[in-house]
Amino acid sequence: MNNKPPRYYPFAEIESKWQKIWKEKGLYNTDLDKTDKKLYCLTMYPYPSGEAMHIGHWYNYGPTDTWARLKRMQGYNVFEPMGYDAFGLPAENYAIEHGIHPAISTKKNIDYFRSQLGQIGTMIDWNSEFSTCDPDYYKWTQWIFIKLFEMGLAYRKKAPVNWCPQCNTVLANEQASNGRCERCESEVTRKDLTQWFFRITAYAERLLEGHDKLDWPDKTITMQRNWIGRSEGTEVTFIEEKTGERIPVFTTRADTLFGVTYMVLAPEHPFVEKLTADEYEQKVKDYQNKARKVTEIDRLSVVREKTGEFIGAYCVNPINGEKVPIWILSNQAYVEYGKLINSGEFTGLSSKEAIKKINSKLENIGLGKSTVSYRLRDWLISRQRYWGAPIPIVFCDKCGEVAVPEKDLPVLLPEINDFRPTHTGESPLARCHEFVNVKCPKCGNSAKRSTETMDTFVDSSWYFLRYVDPKYKDGPFNPERVKRWLPVDFYVGGAEHAVMHLMYARFITMCLHDMGYIHFNEPFLKLRHQGTITNKGAKISKSRGNVINPDSFIEKYGSDTFRIYLMFMGSYSEGGDWDDSGINGVARFMGRVYRLLEKHLDGIISVTSISYDNIESNDNDLKYYLNYTIKKVSSDIDTLDYNTAIAAMMEFLNLLYKRSESGDNSNLFYFSLLKYTQLIAPLAPHFAEEYWWRFGYNTSIFDSKWPEYDQKALITEKITVVAQVNGRLRGSFEVPKEITKEKLLEIVKMDEKVSKHIAGKKVVKEIFVPGKLINIVVK
Repeated sequence: MNNKPPRYYPFAEIESKWQKIWKEKGLYNTDLDKTDKKLYCLTMYPYPSGEAMHIGHWYNYGPTDTWARLKRMQGYNVFEPMGYDAFGLPAENYAIEHGIHPAISTKKNIDYFRSQLGQIGTMIDWNSEFSTCDPDYYKWTQWIFIKLFEMGLAYRKKAPVNWCPQCNTVLANEQASNGRCERCESEVTRKDLTQWFFRITAYAERLLEGHDKLDWPDKTITMQRNWIGRSEGTEVTFIEEKTGERIPVFTTRADTLFGVTYMVLAPEHPFVEKLTADEYEQKVKDYQNKARKVTEIDRLSVVREKTGEFIGAYCVNPINGEKVPIWILSNQAYVEYGKLINSGEFTGLSSKEAIKKINSKLENIGLGKSTVSYRLRDWLISRQRYWGAPIPIVFCDKCGEVAVPEKDLPVLLPEINDFRPTHTGESPLARCHEFVNVKCPKCGNSAKRSTETMDTFVDSSWYFLRYVDPKYKDGPFNPERVKRWLPVDFYVGGAEHAVMHLMYARFITMCLHDMGYIHFNEPFLKLRHQGTITNKGAKISKSRGNVINPDSFIEKYGSDTFRIYLMFMGSYSEGGDWDDSGINGVARFMGRVYRLLEKHLDGIISVTSISYDNIESNDNDLKYYLNYTIKKVSSDIDTLDYNTAIAAMMEFLNLLYKRSESGDNSNLFYFSLLKYTQLIAPLAPHFAEEYWWRFGYNTSIFDSKWPEYDQKALITEKITVVAQVNGRLRGSFEVPKEITKEKLLEIVKMDEKVSKHIAGKKVVKEIFVPGKLINIVVK
């Protein structure tokens, strides 16, 4: 055996070797007929809209795979699938930018993504793979649209919508945050277009009620609750003075009706055109044009300066009969509670008492009723772009809107060369006459297809159902497997999807449940978010020129080292700042593990048939730290606290090195190295698999049983030691009798009574008297 191994282990040879073996053996092909201790672990699938995966993808897939590997070693039948969110604006914009058809560029990008995912060394079951742009997939996306259409949950209407002039398409409210397109960051305007919507508002209350059964981050649930925006209040009917038109208005504060000074209509409200006086018409139109540049989200902002225009009409306040001017604007009402004044028969009542009594009066006179309102708006799903699933509707002059029969699905996306979007709001598909002109499925007369495509969030609203049998032909998903494997047990992805993908997937799941197709109404039982990786404190983006390419680091350091560094750089839920010097430290750590195992390989092999209970040893210190590390790493990986799990591994390695240097050749020492290899396996899968094989095992380390800790070994005799700084007493601490100097220093330096006396000073030496004291000398 080589007595002087290299500083870093030969990762390239090891990693390529095991990736090939895992693939050939189908080690991670899940037996989906075996449901005992099943665990469906899913990460949000990627957009293959660029030439390569970036570091953010790695940060999602690598650490989640570490969690999944722990669960496999704990006896779970883990299913870890992968697919590609291949339709939509990102992929189409990439194709336009590079002058290539999106079908070609998307396939090329998927092929490269697949090879990169292989480099990560995940437990992906490649039998589950699919792309949303495959006709075999989007056939069923179209099927879901038709089912919603049949239930009255998919409808078409003319409405003011968010329009991105750069992407030349409409955007849902959720995609136009802060008045900017989420894709290209262009300023969003408003357009009146006839569009397709999903009636998600019909499920507003159920979407709120469902939160109680979910193990999700509180922040995500709060974001959804705020987006749905449930309000209990009163629908008050005002009467327009001249026409007698009834104008319903919702308010949560009926007690303030006596203080109404003007009525507000949205600039695009149909009553505006009907009620505007001739002399105010031009000013109103000018204001409407100005308002089109402001998204609905920004209109509702409480910090934005309010503007408006009088339309020259008046309405009657139903509670007191007073005449009130009508304006178009978005106003901010008085919202403080108190006692009513100048409010007729309700004067002197508290706000809460008055709301009840005013509601009652309005109901009695037929000009109001108690009701519930929601901030949530229906989901706008049609897009004026090429690269998406065509909406399966035919327009017939005789029959109206007709759904394409299921036997004729999929409505295939035609292969056209001129797929660039138009500035007029017309889809590129409208230029393909062979696609547009068809016969009506009902009457057989000449008709025209819908030329719009679906929002890519429709594709991702049900993809998790398809994974369990992606080649299933008789429906969107295999009902028997869905019954055994769904809902998803553990879901990981970005928090930015809180009010988009995560809300839409819940809605579609509830719809499919109500139709009787699935047995559950929540898709993701447990959800966690990964944080954001920054580069020198800045958000990573192409425009900033600070994108981090994982490939170069894998080539230099290896996949396992790269994975560990991503998990070690900070809290997984918060992310961290990339630092090249940091990965060097992790590489040194892996090199130390490599050298220690190499040095003691024969000794480790000698204990592979020995159990912990059969090891006779009075070495309580090593027993304590072995079992403490097992407990700590098990718990921390399970809660995604990867950084502290790795820190515990590094600390235990330091102890093992000291034992090695002292000549320890006990069975307990070698057994600790064996268990150490299992503990590092989820963190560095290729490395651990290599040494498991070199230890003489003929099965994968990931089919071995995860180490269990001995609680008795963690019960230690406690003693009190004192901490001094320059010989002066600064505190006393109750610690295990066998505590090491390093561990004691760690505890002492975290205590404020000690830390304030050494902060900013140079430590000259640290004097440790076992069982008695620690003295830190500073100057």
